[in-house]
Amino acid sequence: MRTYAFPPGGHPGQNNNPEGTAIFTDAYAVIPAHTQRDIVTSFFPNWLSMRAWILARPLSGFAETFAQYAVELAPGGGSAEPEPDIAAQAAIFVAFGTLRLSIGGAREDIEAGHFVYIPAGARWEIWNTSDKPAGFHWIRKRYERIDTLNPLEAFVIHESRVEKASMPDCDGVWATQRFFDPFDVRHDFHVNIVNFQPGGRIPFAETHVMEHGLYVLQGTARYLLNRDWVEVGPGDFMWLRAFCPQACVATGDEPFRYLLYKDVNRHPSLTLA
Repeated sequence: MRTYAFPPGGHPGQNNNPEGTAIFTDAYAVIPAHTQRDIVTSFFPNWLSMRAWILARPLSGFAETFAQYAVELAPGGGSAEPEPDIAAQAAIFVAFGTLRLSIGGAREDIEAGHFVYIPAGARWEIWNTSDKPAGFHWIRKRYERIDTLNPLEAFVIHESRVEKASMPDCDGVWATQRFFDPFDVRHDFHVNIVNFQPGGRIPFAETHVMEHGLYVLQGTARYLLNRDWVEVGPGDFMWLRAFCPQACVATGDEPFRYLLYKDVNRHPSLTLA
């Protein structure tokens, strides 16, 4: 059974060396899994028996287009009013456990590996109806509406049903699972799972307008962020500002996989925020 990384929680002992590997710069940030502990969690209004690790949020000098959380629900936990912003759309990826999701009254049980897209303005609920904890990754972005385009619809799909599209000239060692149709310009962001076999790599320093949030689901790699090579592994989160150079080389003996956010399909604003 495939497993997906999630914040470890807990609390390190007094014999731990406090020197860590977290990095915060103007171009990128690295929030390692070992810093995602109990004392840095947040709690939200209108939620029961939950806690969340807020990994990215709109902030001067940090993420500009999105917020990203890892949310843990105890048995019976959840919300009938999870989203406070009517303009916010959501992407959810289940890391472990089983959850009951309701969108517009239609109910569905989702489990590890399920991806959900929820358009802005939709009424939805999410509950842990099992007797064990459950966790999911939650990406929020305000929708940049285009009046001439048809409204978006919610959908649910398991990642095992999403084809791995091999990148050019790499013999399948670098492949991307795209949850959104890349040619559907109604969407103003994409979420993908990027897959590298051991030794696979991004063979050049990508430099582009898209902002990124990356959560490592499995495996290890050396990742180029701006001018620095950093070692990353399961549960590590990376934020990359627009135009931050990036590349990676997968290490270890298992696939390196990460959940990727990027903003797409809209003109850049000509007004500084």
